[in-house]
Amino acid sequence: MMKQNTPTDFTKINQESLIERLFRFLAILMVILFPVALLSCFKVVKQYKRAVILRFGRVRSDSPAGPGIIWVVPCTDVVSFVDLRTQSFNLLPQEILTKDSVTVTVDAVVYCHVLNPLNCFFNVQSYKYATELLAIAILRNILGQYTLTDLLTNRELISQAIRNEIDKGTVEWGVEVERVEIKDVILPYELQKAMAAEAEGTRIGKAKIIEADGEIKAAENLREASNIMTERPQTILLRYLQTLNSITSQSKTSIIFPFPISIPNAQ
Repeated sequence: MMKQNTPTDFTKINQESLIERLFRFLAILMVILFPVALLSCFKVVKQYKRAVILRFGRVRSDSPAGPGIIWVVPCTDVVSFVDLRTQSFNLLPQEILTKDSVTVTVDAVVYCHVLNPLNCFFNVQSYKYATELLAIAILRNILGQYTLTDLLTNRELISQAIRNEIDKGTVEWGVEVERVEIKDVILPYELQKAMAAEAEGTRIGKAKIIEADGEIKAAENLREASNIMTERPQTILLRYLQTLNSITSQSKTSIIFPFPISIPNAQ
C-alpha cells in the first residue's frame, strides 16, 4: 500500500517556542549592553593617584597601575585608588610633662605622603589614622625628654627628631613623613605670670647696671673736664656761655648776667 503524504502545517512552523524567545531576548540585550559593558572595563587613573587592582582577591601583576587608562574586568577585578599627594593633619592638643616637671599643652601638625602604594594598601588598614596615632605617641615620648626652656627655644631641632622617629615606624606602611611642625606651646596661666615677672626683673636689673655704668663714665668725663678747666680757666667762661645758650633755646626765659665779663687770664 502506498502512504499518502499529509500536507505540512505551516502555522506550527511559524510559531516560536519559549526557549527561542528567551534566546532572542538575551541576544538583543547583549547587543544593547555590550558597548556599556565595554566602557566599564576602562578606568582612568589621574596623575597624582595609583590604582591597586585585585583579581579574585590577589593583587594583579601590573599593580600599582597608572596614571592613564587601565583595563579591568568588571566581574573579577576590584580597583582601589591611592592618593600620592602630600597630606596634612593636625594632632590633637597634647598635655605633656616636661623633664623639669612642667605641664604644657602642645599643638603640632604632620605632613606625609604615600611612597609605596602596595605597602600602604596591604600592610595597614588606614595609613593616615595609624600615622596620626604613632605621631601622637612619639610626640609625647620625645617632648618629655626636654626641659621647658629647650622646648621653647629649640623647636626646629625637636621637630626634626620627632619626624625621624615617626618615619622609622611608617616606612613599613609605605608612608614617608615630610615634616613635623610644633605650632604652639601653651603654658599655664600661673607659669606665664611667673615668667613675665622673671623677665621684667631681669630687664630692670640690666637697666640699672647700664645706668650705673653711665654714671661711672659720666663721673670720669667730669673729672677730666674739671682738670682741663683748672689748667685753662678760659674754658669755664665758654662753658658758662654755652649753658646760657642751651637754657634759652629750650624755653622762653629772660636771663640777666653782668656785662662786660672779665675774661680769665691764662696762667
